[in-house]
Amino acid sequence: MGRAGSHPASAPLLLLLVLLRAERLPGAELTFELPDSAKQCFHEDVERGARFSLDYQVITGGHYDVDCYVEDPLGNTIYQETKKQYDSFTHRAEVKGVYQFCFSNEFSTFSHKTVYFDFQVGDEPPILPDMGNRVTALTQMESACVTIHEALKTVIDSQTHYRLREAQDRARAEDLSSRVSCWSIGEVITLLVVSFSQVLLLKAFFTEKRASPRALHS
Repeated sequence: MGRAGSHPASAPLLLLLVLLRAERLPGAELTFELPDSAKQCFHEDVERGARFSLDYQVITGGHYDVDCYVEDPLGNTIYQETKKQYDSFTHRAEVKGVYQFCFSNEFSTFSHKTVYFDFQVGDEPPILPDMGNRVTALTQMESACVTIHEALKTVIDSQTHYRLREAQDRARAEDLSSRVSCWSIGEVITLLVVSFSQVLLLKAFFTEKRASPRALHS
């Protein structure tokens, strides 16, 4: 009875622990504008043996592609892709220092891009204290907390995915709307020019030509 009665009191603490552990790992998440014929680089200090991951996606611009590469502190290229719409890269640092990852739009001469990236550093800490060292099975409450934690991570990833899709679709809709507006304005101008030309042509048909004075005297 005493063990069963302690569950309601510990449940809020475990749920609070789940919510606190659901926060993102150290790193950076950013959406930025990448002009045409330009390159943008970012830097992150990573400890040796730490695991880091890079996820990126082009939201708007051109063919939705960008060049990307990652360099270690020694200047070695550990990842390089050209004209990718989106990709993911995971690596465990072999050298301590500042890692550099760059996005390049130098191959494009007229279209700028909007790029989203998520750079995370470090392994995810265990959700429960001593979870990695314990030899006993998880209780029902602890198992439920782990399940909730995994579900929260899935929700965060899904929200990011749908947010990017919404931004991409909105940009396409705005571009389509501007093209339709320009096409409509062009049609109106063409219609006015054709109508004015027809009026002048009909007026020329029904205008009487007056004889010149020389023709009258002769």
